[in-house]
Amino acid sequence: MRYTEKLSARIAAVRSHLCVGLDPRPDLLREPMKDFLLRVIAESSPHAACFKPNVAYFEAMGSKGIELLEEVFAAIPREIPVLLDAKRSDIGETQKYYAKAFFETWNVDAVTLNPFLGYDSVEPFLGYEGRGLYLLAVTSNPGAADIEKQRLENGRRVFELVGDMARRAEGSAADVGFVVGLTNADPDILPALPDAPLLVPGLGAQGGDINSLRGSGRKAPVLVNVSRGVLFPPEGESTADAAARWQATVESALAD
Repeated sequence: MRYTEKLSARIAAVRSHLCVGLDPRPDLLREPMKDFLLRVIAESSPHAACFKPNVAYFEAMGSKGIELLEEVFAAIPREIPVLLDAKRSDIGETQKYYAKAFFETWNVDAVTLNPFLGYDSVEPFLGYEGRGLYLLAVTSNPGAADIEKQRLENGRRVFELVGDMARRAEGSAADVGFVVGLTNADPDILPALPDAPLLVPGLGAQGGDINSLRGSGRKAPVLVNVSRGVLFPPEGESTADAAARWQATVESALAD
């Protein structure tokens, strides 16, 4: 089964495009980290199309954090895709080891990659059947304007070159999509990218406007990520209720 097939099946099963980001912040926790993460997974699973652990939050805890990340992987129900937010980028030989770590050692379904070292930095991931890659195209931070949205002499923008990489990868064993942040999703950005899977961060704490996805007409599966809004809901709202609320928000926008 290809990655997009597994993801599409999950989206259809729970009628949700919500990606729950697992970004644990010790300074905000009132319970042990492991208990917190396992509870979030259990309570939000009925509403989640995908879980997206951000490796940085776990790496910051050293070897104990990596052990915890592996426990998180084990706790996520097998029918729910796991997208590791790693944003790795390096020369090809090193990327082979990143690919091995993510797809063989940790057996995640998909990973985010920084493509700006060029196509050969993406190639080591393309041979893994049933896996997905999300290339950074237009990210949700203000710095997206520094490089990603800059215009070239021929009038094209830098992020469109990332779209060319996905076209070049057509026919590969892995499926290639894009990261497009809501906070920078101008109306002319999605039409300039191939109809490929999207990971859309920026909703919730970052203040992105979900309405920018309305009427996009894209057929490839879309994941809209919410991290803090699910992990740290307002006082009096449970994790399950927060996940259900964000699910409803996302589905309302994508239904148009």
